[in-house]
Amino acid sequence: MTKMRDVAELAGVSVMTVSNVLNGKPKVNAETRARVLQAVEQSGYRMNINARRLRQGTSNTVAMIIPRFDHTYFGELAAKFSEKLSGSGLHLVVEQSNALAEHELEAISLFPLNSYAGVVLSSVGLTGAQIDKLDLGIPVVLLGEQDMPERFDHVMMGNTAGAELAVAHMLRTGARRVIMFGAADPTADNGMGGMRTRGWQRAYAAAGLDCDPGLAVHVPQYEPDVAYDTMRRVIESGMEFDGVFAITDSVGFGALAAVLDSGLRVPEDVQLVGFDNLEMSEIVRPSLSSIDPDRELMVEHIFRLLQERIAHGYNNMPPEHIVSTVNLVERASTR
Repeated sequence: MTKMRDVAELAGVSVMTVSNVLNGKPKVNAETRARVLQAVEQSGYRMNINARRLRQGTSNTVAMIIPRFDHTYFGELAAKFSEKLSGSGLHLVVEQSNALAEHELEAISLFPLNSYAGVVLSSVGLTGAQIDKLDLGIPVVLLGEQDMPERFDHVMMGNTAGAELAVAHMLRTGARRVIMFGAADPTADNGMGGMRTRGWQRAYAAAGLDCDPGLAVHVPQYEPDVAYDTMRRVIESGMEFDGVFAITDSVGFGALAAVLDSGLRVPEDVQLVGFDNLEMSEIVRPSLSSIDPDRELMVEHIFRLLQERIAHGYNNMPPEHIVSTVNLVERASTR
């Protein structure tokens, strides 16, 4: 079993320095801290904080680690979770990881987790294998659209089902060339992009139609401005299309603006469907049809799992892996 001194030898520092890094002491410089965290990951060292936690007790605070505060989806999710905790006796602390593996690991390793009743981790940067090395000693609920370790509770969206629902609707209402806007390789990507691309393919297969792989368009970043520029290039290339399934609503907003700026009509010439059902989807014009991942239900699942683990012990119950239901909210961007 890997010990702290093994991490120290690998990082080329003292055991005291490793201890200071793992306990969040501020006197360690950034370069040394990064080297220690990398050694922790490489060695497979697991922080076992059970003893400290039992000595010091557990607070009524729950931590939520999300990629970005300013990302609308995660902001809305955190707000709904905070509302759900109201009156429960639990309080929420939200931290930002910037969707980087090292920041997610730092957030997990350096926070005084012994004072938390539980943690909700929305992981983007860390892989499932890296997460599997964690031993936090408190209830952990994972969020994220990728394969996660079976020993943790995991709540995720119905990515494939939602994408298939969106594309099937456009095919039923006359579209034949629906762009998968934000596509990933479905054979190699087991994350959100791959799952939603598979849903796009399945909709065509279910309708008995050929799915043109040329309609799979990569979007470098899931931001409205990047999506706008990408869609403008698609239109200028002369590609024929009469539908767009945007991998997220934020991508859909950029695609919608680009389509309208090009002189095409929505939904007469081009139908669009997004994914997330953000509040802004109702406000843009024309309003954006979107797949609703049912954040209310996801929050219910997260809250229930944390409560059960806190009450009965985080390792005394089998973990649950939950795929939330999805629904299509039809608005003005589809027929």
